[in-house]
Amino acid sequence: METKLFTKFSAEFFGTLVLVLMGCGSAVIAGANGTTGVGILGIAFAFGLSVVAMAYAIGHISGCHINPAISIGMVVAGRMPAKEAGVYIIGQILGAIAGAGLLFLIASGKDGYSIVANGLGQDGYAAASPGGYNLLSGFVAETVFTFIFLLVIFGSTSTRNINGGFAGLAIGLSLVLIHIVGIPVTGVSVNPARSIGPALLVGGTAISQLWLFILAPILGSVLSAVVWRYLLERK
Repeated sequence: METKLFTKFSAEFFGTLVLVLMGCGSAVIAGANGTTGVGILGIAFAFGLSVVAMAYAIGHISGCHINPAISIGMVVAGRMPAKEAGVYIIGQILGAIAGAGLLFLIASGKDGYSIVANGLGQDGYAAASPGGYNLLSGFVAETVFTFIFLLVIFGSTSTRNINGGFAGLAIGLSLVLIHIVGIPVTGVSVNPARSIGPALLVGGTAISQLWLFILAPILGSVLSAVVWRYLLERK
């Protein structure tokens, strides 16, 4: 792997690690209801602020995708080569696994914590949905939310956007908005790596339902890229 590409790989690895550690960590460690819990709003902002922080930390290195759906969408939109996207995706998945591992190491230091009972912020539908939403609701939500998320990314990073310096903020806040609405439905993925990391460690239902949180975000990103490239930003 050439040096420049390895640097981008490393940036995507560490960026995704931070997203999973802080985002999922807010749910596992600080998300309980009550006076000491941050609740849905707190978790939503933890995910969004993680993206904002990483956008300004590694955005100039790799673009701060930290999400396979974004990398795939960029390929479909003609913004990056498939080979480079493949390297990004490997880094993102490994980073997500490392972030979930660190979260488990921290969370397991508290008496009474159980990965079976408390989990690692994994996503789910039906019985595993935070609000009891079924498979269809979960699939539609993940597809549509990813579609919207990618539109924000394409628009805010477009060369035609004179406010491109605020792209990281716009992208992060859009993720906050998506989490506020979507956490009760699936816990919100819109990012296959974010789902893969916790699911691999938790196992069981999280593994059996993982397909949805890989397929739906990718479908949403591809649809968004097609709409953006051929409808909204046609030359």
